Amino acid sequence: MKKQLFYPADILLPKENFEKWSVIACDQYTSEPEYWKETAEAVGDSPSALKIVLPEAYLSGDDSEKIAKINQTMGEYLQNGVFACFKNTMIYTRRALKNGKVRHGIVGLIDLEDYSYQKGADTLIRATEHTVIERIPPRVAIRRDASVEIPHVMLLIDDTERTVIEPISEKADTLNKVYDFDLLQNAGHITGFALGEKEIKYVQSALSALAEKSGDGLLFAVGDGNHSLASAKECYNSGCGSRYAMVEVVNIHDLSLEFEPIYRVVFGADESLVEDFVRFCGEDGGEGAQRFTCICGEKIKEISVKPNGALPVATLQSFLDKYLTDRDMKIDYVHGIENTKNLCKTKNAVGFLFEGMGKSELFTAVQKDGSLPRKTFSMGCADDKRFYLEARKIK
Repeated sequence: MKKQLFYPADILLPKENFEKWSVIACDQYTSEPEYWKETAEAVGDSPSALKIVLPEAYLSGDDSEKIAKINQTMGEYLQNGVFACFKNTMIYTRRALKNGKVRHGIVGLIDLEDYSYQKGADTLIRATEHTVIERIPPRVAIRRDASVEIPHVMLLIDDTERTVIEPISEKADTLNKVYDFDLLQNAGHITGFALGEKEIKYVQSALSALAEKSGDGLLFAVGDGNHSLASAKECYNSGCGSRYAMVEVVNIHDLSLEFEPIYRVVFGADESLVEDFVRFCGEDGGEGAQRFTCICGEKIKEISVKPNGALPVATLQSFLDKYLTDRDMKIDYVHGIENTKNLCKTKNAVGFLFEGMGKSELFTAVQKDGSLPRKTFSMGCADDKRFYLEARKIK
């Protein structure tokens, strides 16, 4: 019997108050705790995904008490009837973004044996960016004893002919609508439809056909949530986690999907950082130069340097990885030009803006070079990120 590549799940959704349940991914607004404070105030005492995840803005040296509380809350939600269970299904999601465009996806399970985050892997599911090993332990610590999985992982497929998700989208109004609500913090609107057996078989068949067209077996490229998926893989490898993980699959050719650079802000730095960067790479004003806009408080400086990588982000990151070693500085990865400028108003903060990678380049780059530098691209602005919503019992 031919192995399936994508599976239905027993999907848990809250019975009520979807608006307060669903919150943005934990790796957003990491330098803006006020965002998370406002979210907590909006949620109040209601059951919420916010209470079973750990925003990176709140990570500290010892998060054991926070993690224990998260796992306790998961158990309470299961015991107290917070969830309704939709058996053996997939969910088609229709997400209206802040700019009015609509993103389409399908939520289901992948087999973690088909996934590797190692650079150069030839697996069915591959990381698109370098995995920062130091970011995995906090997530592993939560998942190791978790009774509930609630993912923000998004996998991309290279479906130019729109054979997988779009046919389901066209018949969505004939399906069972399971949620329809506005997202917190003015982040748009989302509607979800449970797939029946016929639609599930169609999706599985279409994905198998798409996989056969891949030259080297790559079907899914991780668009978002790679560190969460890597943590699930580590838990499975160590014998304390499920073999399967829940994800949302999105076509990279979805018209709403826009790739944006993830900029860098270094705290504890001054203009000498920019000067050292130019010296490290070598100044270059020619056609092949890579150009950066550097922000130091109210000052803006344009620089051109010799490439030290195929992408500007690779050149910058290779420098910062060396430069920040043993220096009392902190780097943050920021979505959006205005957010970057605002953070650089802080004393001793330096920001770097640069040209990003086009989405049409992604699959070719992963197949050719393996994973890209960490935080190479973002699929839209911070508020367009996947919100926690669907859950699954894993213990």
